[in-house]
Amino acid sequence: MSTLTLALAQCNPLVGDIDGNTELIIRLVTQACEEHGAEVVVFPELVLTGYPPEDLLLRPGFVEQVEVALARLAHILPADRWVVVGYPRRRSAGLMNMAGVFHGGELMFEYAKRALPNYQVFDERRYFVPGSQDDTPGGTLCDIAGLPVALSICEDLWEPERCLEAAVAGAALIINLNASPFHVGKQAERLALLRRRALATGLPLAYVNLVGGQDELVFDGGSSVVDAAGRPCAVASAFVDCLQVVRFECKAGMVVSAMGEIASWPEEDEEIYAALCCGLRDYVAKNGFRGVVVGLSGGIDSALTLAIAADALGSERVEAVLMPSRYTADISIEDAVAEAEALG
Repeated sequence: MSTLTLALAQCNPLVGDIDGNTELIIRLVTQACEEHGAEVVVFPELVLTGYPPEDLLLRPGFVEQVEVALARLAHILPADRWVVVGYPRRRSAGLMNMAGVFHGGELMFEYAKRALPNYQVFDERRYFVPGSQDDTPGGTLCDIAGLPVALSICEDLWEPERCLEAAVAGAALIINLNASPFHVGKQAERLALLRRRALATGLPLAYVNLVGGQDELVFDGGSSVVDAAGRPCAVASAFVDCLQVVRFECKAGMVVSAMGEIASWPEEDEEIYAALCCGLRDYVAKNGFRGVVVGLSGGIDSALTLAIAADALGSERVEAVLMPSRYTADISIEDAVAEAEALG
């Protein structure tokens, strides 16, 4: 029996900041190895560019900068660990949404996303071509610390064929990289999906997700690991950067059990409020704004807006402005002042 320690790096990259995201990857790998003894560190979908990079992908210089970053990661990441990273990369068929495994000072394995979502907030077919088995000439499985591992990316998990292929090929573990946006009840949907795939394949699954706000999107994290029976073994907290660590017990190249911490998930009202704070905080921070100004009427709409702003940014970065007229009731002025004082 042997133990394998895997860390899911639930993190908040900045779209377009390839250099900064590279440093984020290096810093989190160092932390995972030094503080948790992780042998494998897994990052979310397109972490190197941030998600969604959209029309930045149409700039040749942007894709070239990704190549420079990949070379740097291969050089600087610890050679005795396995690090799984998401990034875009051009192949003969076109630009692909990739997951790559760094080990031994090189990018040793790559997988290209096959199912490209093109609905609601997703527009991936505008930028990417789907991968196929031909895009992994070394085989569909990667040897990670002695385990045959199948990689997949986000939407691939929603197509049952991808997981069944992994099982038939002899995988011991499926790792899925995600940029899965928040909506109410999304975490329950994810865990139900992971359970279905585990039961269908008899394999454990490790699911890592982004966290943070990006314009109109909010990513809630919820990175999780389920065992072969679909039982959650590790679940990361909502809306926070973290390293979710899980320890696999392995025997004869198969995962026997998995252990990690399971964070409690917020109730619906708390979940929605956390999403609003997260989205506002990152919108202000990622655009470089110093703070916000809120028009305060004394009514419930602006009161809630003020509370979100103060909780998201800190009261010192929020300016409340009251502009009463001769039509404004005294109670509105009194309530607005009380709200501003209560929130500092």
